[in-house]
Amino acid sequence: MSAGRIRSRLLIVWTLLIVLVGLIVVVEQSGLGRPRGGGASASDPRLLLPVSVEQLGAIEVIDAGTLHRFERDAAGAWFYHGVHGASESAHRHSADPSAAARIERAFAALGRARIERRVGRERDVAVYGVAAPKVVILLYRPSATQPLVQYAVGDVAPDTVSRYVDVVGAASGVVTIPNYQIDNLLALIDSVAGSPTRRASGDATTTGALRADPLAR
Repeated sequence: MSAGRIRSRLLIVWTLLIVLVGLIVVVEQSGLGRPRGGGASASDPRLLLPVSVEQLGAIEVIDAGTLHRFERDAAGAWFYHGVHGASESAHRHSADPSAAARIERAFAALGRARIERRVGRERDVAVYGVAAPKVVILLYRPSATQPLVQYAVGDVAPDTVSRYVDVVGAASGVVTIPNYQIDNLLALIDSVAGSPTRRASGDATTTGALRADPLAR
């Protein structure tokens, strides 16, 4: 093979290599292929939530029969919509800018909640406290009137650090997640609702302080 042909082939190889390196740099700088939302992928089966928090428009937490609703405003910031009692026809809107960061942190932590183990339904769900849940959590997509998913929060597990949760209607059934995730939501409600409450044994006695999220950066 002549020297000219060898040089020509080497030039082609180096040109292709340079183009490949350039494409890699473009992909890395543009963020293509990376999970959105700054956390684990929403498709990760180990996560409790089926989508990232960024894809939600509202979150409702029913605690002791009272519905607390959180929504996003037009700019995407979370705010506390207010309390809805079962017999109330009127409710208040409470868009407190000072609470926005706190709500954002609590929901970001919830978005990182990981399933510790899958209990399934081999036993009566009443054993786990999810048949008459102490807390119910509903997630909504933006502008949706029907919840994307609903969680019935049951008892604290015997290990005292986990909490039973029933993913209502899902084949996965009852799972456990870290109990501090529920404590954080209850603490958030007490802080933004303006009326801290003492909770029954087995629930959090909240003081408005969020528990540390080990995955937080």
